[in-house]
Amino acid sequence: MTNLEWIPLNPREKELFALLYACGDPVEEERLAEAMELNLPGVQRLLEGLDQWLERLEMPIRLVRMDSQVQLCTREEYAGAIRRVLEIRRGVPLSQAAMEALAVIAYNQPVTRGFVEQVRGVDSSGVVSLLVQRGLIEEAGRMELPGRPIAYRTTPLFLRCFGLESLEELPSVAYEAQREAEGAEEPAAEPPAGD
Repeated sequence: MTNLEWIPLNPREKELFALLYACGDPVEEERLAEAMELNLPGVQRLLEGLDQWLERLEMPIRLVRMDSQVQLCTREEYAGAIRRVLEIRRGVPLSQAAMEALAVIAYNQPVTRGFVEQVRGVDSSGVVSLLVQRGLIEEAGRMELPGRPIAYRTTPLFLRCFGLESLEELPSVAYEAQREAEGAEEPAAEPPAGD
């Protein structure tokens, strides 16, 4: 333990800790407020106190925020040991096609499979199905278009896998496009002209 003085959680912080631990999955802050019979700012203050307590004591778990949801998770440095003890094999990484489809959905959601195919220029039914199976995207209802196609959006698992708290943390597409353009426009070095 660090030299910092140990300060125990107050009873409401302990209750919040117990709720998050028992749920396991991400929980809406409003749902926590309702369960604890508090207003949203009150729960947010308790979340901040719990987060600081976990950090101060260098606990192996941390509070993860994803938009308006929160979850207790183990710290990244313990992933290898946890994987070994649970005998979890590392999942197969996403293909380039799946990453492209995921990017189209993340930046434009909610979107249809047809929209993904239009942007990518190829059939994307297989990769969209794979992303749904892996829990990175989910159905978001049906679009008000002919045939009422299914719309897709990213999930809290997507945010967690990419280390994001919200979609606002996605890199700007304009920024990335500008960086690529600047790299492509750099003129090749020319030898100095002789006099």
